[in-house]
Amino acid sequence: MLVPPSYAWKIALAIALCGAILASAYAKAPRRAFPRTELSRLVLAALLLYAVGMVASLSRHAILAAILYAAGITISALAAWLSRGTDSGGGPPRGDEPVDEEPPRDPDGAPGFDWAAFEREFRQYARRRDPAETR
Repeated sequence: MLVPPSYAWKIALAIALCGAILASAYAKAPRRAFPRTELSRLVLAALLLYAVGMVASLSRHAILAAILYAAGITISALAAWLSRGTDSGGGPPRGDEPVDEEPPRDPDGAPGFDWAAFEREFRQYARRRDPAETR
């Protein structure tokens, strides 16, 4: 079964774009994080390509539109991959336990709450808000 040339390039393009998307999701992350401003520019460029592709679609230039859409998808996939940089400071390396500077006050691990101080401060606040009401 032979695929007509008009469908062959569409299938090849779809496979290439799927590969780019999967690579952006599963490829090893870059060693250094990419600056947010540069990522924003890449995403803006992709959106611009989508917009120009839409104009090309509406003016019945299908091949040009497909090329522009494919470029936008590829740039979006590149931006997604670059955003996965490993030096973004996302916590300690695997296997390292985080160190708390101050241990919790309660034995069960929950921090304590001073209800008496809360009541005093709340009553002072209520008196300031409504001086006619004194208790």
